[in-house]
Amino acid sequence: MNADIPAKATPSIPHGSPILTVTRNGEVLPPMREARRDALPLLVMSLLAVLTLPLVGSLPVWATLTLAGLAMGMLLFIMASGLTLVFGLMDVMNLGHASFVAVGAYVGVAVAALVSPVLYGTSNLMSLLGMLTVVLGAGVTSAAVGWVFERLFVRPVYGDHLKQILVTVGALIMIEQIILALWGPQQMSLLLPEAVRGTFDFAGVSVERYRLIAVVVGLLLYIGLLALFGRTRIGLVIRAGVENREMVQSLGYRIETVFVLVFAAGAALAGLGGAMWGFYREQFSSLVGADLLVQLLIVVIIGGLGSIRGCFVGALLLALVQNYVSYLLPALALVSNVVVMVAVLLWRPTGLYSAGR
Repeated sequence: MNADIPAKATPSIPHGSPILTVTRNGEVLPPMREARRDALPLLVMSLLAVLTLPLVGSLPVWATLTLAGLAMGMLLFIMASGLTLVFGLMDVMNLGHASFVAVGAYVGVAVAALVSPVLYGTSNLMSLLGMLTVVLGAGVTSAAVGWVFERLFVRPVYGDHLKQILVTVGALIMIEQIILALWGPQQMSLLLPEAVRGTFDFAGVSVERYRLIAVVVGLLLYIGLLALFGRTRIGLVIRAGVENREMVQSLGYRIETVFVLVFAAGAALAGLGGAMWGFYREQFSSLVGADLLVQLLIVVIIGGLGSIRGCFVGALLLALVQNYVSYLLPALALVSNVVVMVAVLLWRPTGLYSAGR
């Protein structure tokens, strides 16, 4: 089915057992048998980055471009991870996922206005706490919107991808119009506080503080998601429930509740990423989600549908290539995303990390 979920698994979930396992044909599968730890895509991405160094011609400029690409890639991963989770674990094609990004960005503006004395104060520590409040507020609000979204729009069309696409695109347009009615058509600003604004020098390379924060947050989130869905009981219950819902329900687990929580968690990740993207861009409009939708879909497609690892590597690859091309060949920057997608799918038609690889 996908790289994160063992194909045709049968759950073995004895009550009171300290360990939850997933078996296939009587064989206990190890947690997160994702892509056989395939390191080739990472090696290709690293080689691509190194090969661009002579083209750029300056090590400090190349390092700055690379860090900027990593930061952008981490933000794309945060936003796209919810989309790949919902598809991989629930088999739902949610093209309305971008609306949660927009909700997160706009709620971030509202929360920032409420905590502005703290966020834009003179204390660096308090400014960081203010940013954390903005990001968490955006994530929680998007999770609530996602819960309502699932019950109203997604639940009636489970199992029908065509209807899911049509309904979720319609819901995306509706939420964009609600945002437009509440906040108006003007550009919104979500300015960085002084604590994370500016750069510092490291070995002759100029490093932007906020980009470094984005890299750290994205990396921690990636590790956390792998641990959650590969090493915890709730993660294995979800994976088993996808393959054999009736069996998991017969063991006393309310799988519908678990799935709606997964959907809300995916929306929360999009909202959290939306607020961080708002800080990254500092200005955006009500179309911020729709503008990012194509990039998020490309990340999920080239990574392998439902693969957390693939989403992570795909986001970094896409962002790095876009940054390098924007510097070397600005006229081709817009088409670089499509070129990357075509190249990856020609190499691996089911994505970088997919079932059976």
